[in-house]
Amino acid sequence: MAYQALYRVWRPQTFADVVGQDVITQTLRNAVASKMTSHAYLFSGPRGTGKTSCAKILAKAVNCLNPHDGEPCNECEICKAANENRLNDVIEIDAASNNGVEEIRDIRDKVKYAPTEAKFKVYIIDEVHMLSQGAFNALLKTLEEPPENVMFILATTEPQKIPATIISRTQSFTFKRISKDDLLARMELILKDKNIKYDEEGLNIIAASAEGGMRDALSILDQALSFGKDELTLNNAQEVTGALSNEQIVSYMTAIANNKPADALTSLYKILASGRSAIRFTEMIIRVCRNMILYNSNTDLSKQMDSSIMTQDMLDISQKFDNDKLFYIVDQVSNTQRNLKNSNQTDVYMEILTVKISEPQVSSVQSGQPEIAATVATDDGKVVELTDEVAQLKKEISNISKNGVANVSNGPAPVKTEKKVNKKTHLNKTAIYKVLGQATREDLNNAKDIWPDVMSMLSVTQRAMMRVSEPVAACADGIVMAFDYPMWFEQAQEDQDLLDSLTNDVSRLLKHDCQIVMVPKDEWPTIRKEYINNNNVDLDNKDDVKSEPKAKKTDEAVDEAVKLFGEDAVDVKDD
Repeated sequence: MAYQALYRVWRPQTFADVVGQDVITQTLRNAVASKMTSHAYLFSGPRGTGKTSCAKILAKAVNCLNPHDGEPCNECEICKAANENRLNDVIEIDAASNNGVEEIRDIRDKVKYAPTEAKFKVYIIDEVHMLSQGAFNALLKTLEEPPENVMFILATTEPQKIPATIISRTQSFTFKRISKDDLLARMELILKDKNIKYDEEGLNIIAASAEGGMRDALSILDQALSFGKDELTLNNAQEVTGALSNEQIVSYMTAIANNKPADALTSLYKILASGRSAIRFTEMIIRVCRNMILYNSNTDLSKQMDSSIMTQDMLDISQKFDNDKLFYIVDQVSNTQRNLKNSNQTDVYMEILTVKISEPQVSSVQSGQPEIAATVATDDGKVVELTDEVAQLKKEISNISKNGVANVSNGPAPVKTEKKVNKKTHLNKTAIYKVLGQATREDLNNAKDIWPDVMSMLSVTQRAMMRVSEPVAACADGIVMAFDYPMWFEQAQEDQDLLDSLTNDVSRLLKHDCQIVMVPKDEWPTIRKEYINNNNVDLDNKDDVKSEPKAKKTDEAVDEAVKLFGEDAVDVKDD
């Protein structure tokens, strides 16, 4: 027989074999033993945590001829047929490739037929979030009231994409990431069963790289064993996972601790030249900083350090760092990680990061630093200035209440506040003009219709910032958002995470790419007018909701009224 991957050979066959999901397996076992199983289940959670395995075990358990306390016996004909994937009454469906309405209608038509061999006909639909909206609708009624001898088990890694109407018709179980200790215990069991020599530090590296997924852990272990000719060593694990060796990370962190950017860059180049992944590198830096913070805490937390990372050399280096510097490094590395995911120039970002965290001026962030003192002094000056302005405004209000509006001019000159956009934040007029060039009323209405859904997808902070904005123009490829206050416009314009979230969420809801352009509301009329004048177009005929009224003939009285009261306050009507 051809070689099978470890995760297939060691797939759990009973609930007791499932690792790291004790609450879920106990609940399912009790339900089978008491014959109180539901007609529909939803298993959700990260990849490789046992969702499909539990679904197959449950399908066997409810059909087993000789169950033991809710566990399948794996000896009867039904269990053997299920283990060999030849039981016709257990139907596995991959929703990624069978996501249309017709496939679900086919299930709905066949579900009324009784099982051929087993007690229950069990449908296991994997990656169910990939079903289309029409397919979900077709599944609703059947899922709510299936025949007595039918069970549905839905599995997904993205439960947020499943309609609430589907979730409400199922018993939902959330699978958690498997702990590092459970991963290590399972891999040790497998290696001992196969009589394979292994290095414990190598297993630690594999368990950390698996990120809580048993399937990932066994796949990486398979690769490492193939690379090392049926022997697991530390070097094999590092090569397969792309993890850094202790010598490499010690050399890099020593240069950082000594505030020597040149040495740090030299160490960086050697690490990248060895083929190490930039993402893995940044993850290792964060793990090292985390362990150093625990070590510096001088509490029981230091017992939770990762011994495979905190060698004696690393412990010696940690004495050169204080927690403020370590927190600073973690912040900088986290920012770099976000940039690495969207860029091909990983080396450049790693060079910038290395120089930032190794420069002497950021080695210690103390309360007595001159920079902070200067900031405080500047803030104090602003407070004094604002206090004077408030006092002056109070005096003017007092004059108005006593002498009337006419005498205000005799008092101090009013404080003028400029309404202008921060120089650092510039208006993207090119993008705005592009939207205006193709804007229609229908697109604007569509944008307003989806906006409540967009707001619900944002974080609490982002939602608060966007509450003072609204869509004012839209085309198929873009939406212009006007902000009530210039300050919020500036903050939103500089928040790249917010811009990315808006773009992704809107594009997902509209089902095509869509750019979000921002503008202060008080500048929006001027920008529209400029576009109209420069392009000689009539936005009224383009169904733009926010369009200016068509030009009309005016007389001197109208012009004078506009000068006195402004265009917004004057409404000219024909007799």
